[in-house]
Amino acid sequence: MKACRLTSIVMVSIALVLEAGAARPVQAEELGIGTASRAGVYFQVGQAICRLLNVETTQHGVACKALPTDGSIFNLQQIRSGKLQLGVVQSDWQYRATNGTGIFESVGPDTDLRALFSVHGESFTVVARRDAGIKSFDDLKGKRVNIGNLGSGQRATMEVLMDAKGWDKSIFSLANDLSASEQSLALCHDRVQAMVYVVGHPNASVAQGVNLCDAVIVPVTGPVIDRLLADNPYYARTQVPGGVYEGNPKPVSTFGVKATVVASTKLSPDTVYLLVKTVFEHLDDFKKQHPAFAGLEAASMIKDGLSAPLHDGALRYYREKGWL
Repeated sequence: MKACRLTSIVMVSIALVLEAGAARPVQAEELGIGTASRAGVYFQVGQAICRLLNVETTQHGVACKALPTDGSIFNLQQIRSGKLQLGVVQSDWQYRATNGTGIFESVGPDTDLRALFSVHGESFTVVARRDAGIKSFDDLKGKRVNIGNLGSGQRATMEVLMDAKGWDKSIFSLANDLSASEQSLALCHDRVQAMVYVVGHPNASVAQGVNLCDAVIVPVTGPVIDRLLADNPYYARTQVPGGVYEGNPKPVSTFGVKATVVASTKLSPDTVYLLVKTVFEHLDDFKKQHPAFAGLEAASMIKDGLSAPLHDGALRYYREKGWL
């Protein structure tokens, strides 16, 4: 009788232990992707990656979240410091961080920075109120202009262009540093007469400025741009497509970069392998997440705009596929 009672107690104890274990799920690895303003396409890149990756979470134990940030420069600094695992950055700032040039000269090359893949092309876009009489980039002189918040790629690229022209902020009657999510409202309220944005199209912030404020897209061309393109291989001639914004039926010439996804060597190859495999094996689904992604092709995504070495996890997947 005592033996039976003891057996029952042991079985109940085992059942309780098993039940407790079943109720305690395995802790998922948290993966944060630094993007930019919620109004921009970088945030949509992060959302699209996480949306696909989180479907795999129950199988692979990765919980992905897109994080709004100040943009490319901020993301690169945070990845370098270990505060971010990966981020979306402009190809020109990936190049500078990798090589320790420009604003990264004081800290030197980031030898741990690694590329995963590039995404959509981004145009340096100038949006101006129609009543401001701004027909070219040089017409911004003496005007109220939002040049972008510190830490953003748009601000850094604007400063590169200003430097190439020999300008500083005093060239404008007002140089504002609003974020992408704030600038269209400022344009509509006439607090600024123009805003600059490095972004894929169509874009909600640009559409808001154009549709609600009777604004136009301004061409960015000329000898200074030609020289900038000749001296910097990460820049390319681009156009803002015609007809995607109300009142702007013709394509507008400018220059641009690629949006790229980067990480540190500190992020495990297995996690990166899972991420790139998930994106490329569901690329058709990824392309449906935003109109700017519609033309993406795997062959160009694994090489265009990538100046940092490929992460070991990405390299492993691309070699398995026979792409490299």
